[in-house]
Amino acid sequence: MKCVKYLLFFFNFIFWICGLALIVVGVIVQVSLHKTFLIRDASASAAPIFIIGVGVVIFFIAFFGCCGAWKENYCMVTTFAVFLSLIILAEIAAAILGYVYRNKLSVIVQDSLSEMISNYQNSTAEFRDGVDKLQEGWKCCGVNSSLDWKGFSIDEKTVPDSCCVNVTKGCGKGTMTDASKVHQQGCHDALEAFLKKNIQWVIVAALVIAFLQILGIVFACLLMRSIRSGYEVM
Repeated sequence: MKCVKYLLFFFNFIFWICGLALIVVGVIVQVSLHKTFLIRDASASAAPIFIIGVGVVIFFIAFFGCCGAWKENYCMVTTFAVFLSLIILAEIAAAILGYVYRNKLSVIVQDSLSEMISNYQNSTAEFRDGVDKLQEGWKCCGVNSSLDWKGFSIDEKTVPDSCCVNVTKGCGKGTMTDASKVHQQGCHDALEAFLKKNIQWVIVAALVIAFLQILGIVFACLLMRSIRSGYEVM
């Protein structure tokens, strides 16, 4: 049981790091949605705010678990196990909701990108710079294709320079459908491709965290039984 005590303490340290990582990921996603992707829809914040919230809760619960394990406090270890079980249930509920509303983000991104294009010329320099960085960084043009920029100029053949394969001043003039000079793929498809490419890493991370959480509950229950039976850990 001495081994269980130290394993639970070590587990909580790892769990504490996971909570900190979730907070960082949630903040990065939130900033990306509203700054990098310029998404203004408030509902898009639900996922990152949930991630940050879970991260904060895990952060403090792990600290609570560390103290309980180290001091061999039955009440603290029990509370830790109960809270950890509630977190697992919340994560399962979040996964189900995420699956049910899996197409919601795609719609939000589609609408936000369309709004970006329509407001491009009449917006601030900061806003235009954000759109340009998005297109240049993701190597995309428009929402679904470069044709979305038809209203950008009078000739209806010019796109912003950030759409160009090799970005130079004036490179987008009259080159809307020239695949050798302008990216033809829309930013919506580029983002979707990126998410599909990296979704396996999200699944792996979720499985690892779930495994650690279940392991933590098992260790907590073993330590609780040991403390309750009056066994003194050396």
